[in-house]
Amino acid sequence: MSEESNPIKDYLFDFIEKSHIIAKLISEKKFDVIINEIIENCYDKITLMDKKEEAIGILATGILHYLLTNALLNSQRKVDYQGMELDIVIPDIRTLEKDAKMTLLILIPKSSDKKIIDEKILQLRKIQPIKENMWVVLSEDISIDCKSFVLSKENNSFSKIIFEIAQFSNVGRSNKFKILRI
Repeated sequence: MSEESNPIKDYLFDFIEKSHIIAKLISEKKFDVIINEIIENCYDKITLMDKKEEAIGILATGILHYLLTNALLNSQRKVDYQGMELDIVIPDIRTLEKDAKMTLLILIPKSSDKKIIDEKILQLRKIQPIKENMWVVLSEDISIDCKSFVLSKENNSFSKIIFEIAQFSNVGRSNKFKILRI
């Protein structure tokens, strides 16, 4: 499956590829520092490339895809399931169908409109009824009925997301997710 080129993703992955510090930080599993490094160096340029919410959504998806791969955490992204596009599913759809408790859905809305986000959360609750297992990545801090992370230059809580995903993956499992010792 080939994905179409996107200038924001291209810019992000070009930055990561050229950065010597990110490779070093990956080997040290300093995922929060990597996220902060990317935001510090890419945020301003990327938010000028598209509508802010769109740009941040693409940036968040790209960062998560890159870091989940490097953290060796099972995940699926951009999955079409029961007519809905799921941004990120950890570990996968099969687990979601068998046991929602063991599955994390991460929603990355390309909007900061609370009404649109709330509607999407309501729609996703049909397939992930466990409120604690649905997280949302936002471009600004708005009050929603889910655990949320903000990807911004000022109040950035997004840098903690990989560790929280790893903790989620490690809870109640004695299996292959124990790669990140937290």
